[in-house]
Formats: sequence, C-alpha cells, structure tokens
Amino acid sequence: MNMKLEVVIVPVSDVDSAKGFYEKTGFRLDIDIANENFRVVQFTPPGSEASIIFGKGVTSARAGSADLVLAVDNIDAARDDLIDRGVNVSEVFHYAGGPFNNAVEKPRIAGRDPEGRSYFSFASFEDTDGNRWLLQEITTRLPGRIDSARTTFTSASDLASALRRAEAAHGEHEKRTGERDANWPDWYAKFMVAEQAGTELPQ
Repeated sequence: MNMKLEVVIVPVSDVDSAKGFYEKTGFRLDIDIANENFRVVQFTPPGSEASIIFGKGVTSARAGSADLVLAVDNIDAARDDLIDRGVNVSEVFHYAGGPFNNAVEKPRIAGRDPEGRSYFSFASFEDTDGNRWLLQEITTRLPGRIDSARTTFTSASDLASALRRAEAAHGEHEKRTGERDANWPDWYAKFMVAEQAGTELPQ
C-alpha cells in the first residue's frame, strides 16, 4: 500500500495576506475556493508532490504554529531566489547536535555543515503569521528514502548534473573493463536511479 503525504495544513490569521506571501515565494497557486463561511487556498512548492492548504474554517490550530521543511539541492541558490522575491531568509546554518536538534542551549551554528554532509545545512524564513519554514540542503538521499524504481529531476540543470556524474563514473567503468561500453545508455540509467535512491552504484 502506498501512503503519500499529500497536504499539510498551515494555520493563518489573514488568508489574503498569507496568499500574497506564498505567491511571492514562487509557490504555485492550485485552488482558492470560498463560500460564506469557508475558504480554502492550496499552494504547491516548486517541484513538490505535497502541497499546503490554509484558509477560513480549515483548522482550529493557532495561527503561526506550523513548522515545515523544504528540501533543496542547493541551499545557496534557493536562499538567493527567495531573497530576490522579497522573502526575509536567515543566513545558512547547521545544528550543534545534528539536524533539527533544538535540545541544546544554542542549537544553530553559523555557516554550512563543516563536513559538507547532505541533510546537515539549513536556512530559515517565516510567513506573515510566523509559521516557520526550514530550507534543508539534500544532495544525496538516504538509502530507501525514495522509490528505487522512480527517478525524478526538478530542473534541466539537475538532470544535466546527474548526466555529467554518470558520464564521469562510466568513464572510470570503461577504464576498468578496458573496452568501450556500447550499452552505455543502460549503464547511465542504472547509475542515475541508484544515485538518487541511495543504493549501491554500478561499477
């Protein structure tokens, strides 16, 4: 059975103000439906399969009480894009005790993760109600984190980067075998799927 996270409810106090903010971030507006006592607005972050909804009569949660995380493959580029859109984004930081560890006195340390690890570098921003968003840089997925039979790329540059990595690895493969691999498209495909799924790479 597949269970995919589809929607996260974000509690807000002013629907129009929140809508303007999320339009500014570059999220895609999916729906804005209203009647006399109810309104629901749905946005989807770029490249995301999950969406957020907010509105009137949607939730009893306190406005500004949500904590959400956006996975990005380049935190500096994502941060720059949001800043260019007028969003107030923090400097890049990492956590003293590991990702999301707020149990220590001063959890945030300025700068990227010194070891450059995937999942360990962050930036943050808030919407108009104070709902807290984290940008988390993920360059390599944990094994089993995604369906190993499914490979997706959020942009042409992401796909091009993956092809370059596959080309370099395939070059090493041909050096080891000492012959040209005429079946290189299949090898590229296996490499790219394994790389994104976090499973063992072909040799």
